[in-house]
Amino acid sequence: MSRRRQIYEGKAKILYEGPEPGTLIQYFKDDATAFNAQKKGTINGKGVINNRISEHVFTRLSHIGIPTHFIKRLNMREQLVRQVEIIPIEVLVRNVAAGSISKRLGIPEGEPLPHTLIQYCLKDDALGDPLVSEEEIACFGWASNEEMQDISSMAIRVNDFMCGMFAAINIRLVDFKLEFGRIWEGDYSRVILADEISPDGCRLWDMTTGEKLDKDRFRRDLGGEEEAYQEVARRLGLLDSDNGPSEVLDLSAHRKLRGK
Repeated sequence: MSRRRQIYEGKAKILYEGPEPGTLIQYFKDDATAFNAQKKGTINGKGVINNRISEHVFTRLSHIGIPTHFIKRLNMREQLVRQVEIIPIEVLVRNVAAGSISKRLGIPEGEPLPHTLIQYCLKDDALGDPLVSEEEIACFGWASNEEMQDISSMAIRVNDFMCGMFAAINIRLVDFKLEFGRIWEGDYSRVILADEISPDGCRLWDMTTGEKLDKDRFRRDLGGEEEAYQEVARRLGLLDSDNGPSEVLDLSAHRKLRGK
């Protein structure tokens, strides 16, 4: 097998050159980070589960008219995606107080917010991904007013759909993050949903017990990360009850295969 050209390696994924112009291959790693990579570790099989969950969610979102970068899943850890110009803004969608908003504003964790809250962060690890306002986004040209209207509209639609999807399997969608990118058609660009949607970027709580089924188990040293991710996949119908770590592709084997 020929070695593919690596375009970028982030905290949770590797991007390789795609088979056709304008495409990339997105590889999901088992690496786990928290607190702007101050805490690092591994969740065995996370990449396999996140690949399946993200494929499932992006496919269902496309059915309701949300444009995404997802083309198809290639194998257990890889997806074929459209190459986009990432907009340097993380979009946070909050339904329930948790994490940083509870600490910053003193709102008890688990308290429902009066209405869905959308926040924006500048994608900059060195600065700690600071919160930014729409005025700052416009002032510094990170996204145009028209793009921000499209982003906020899509974020609300994604939230409405995902709240229902997860509620149907007894999971409460507390909050989540989205990333968007531009695709160009001549001089014209449009905004589409990019990156991934998985327990890495969503807070997912069991609606009956309140048990956390997401990366907070890693952040807070709760343990059971592998089981939590697998439980989300099982409830979504993506993983049989007897299909666990045996399906996991070992990351070290992947690196040897790529000659790294």
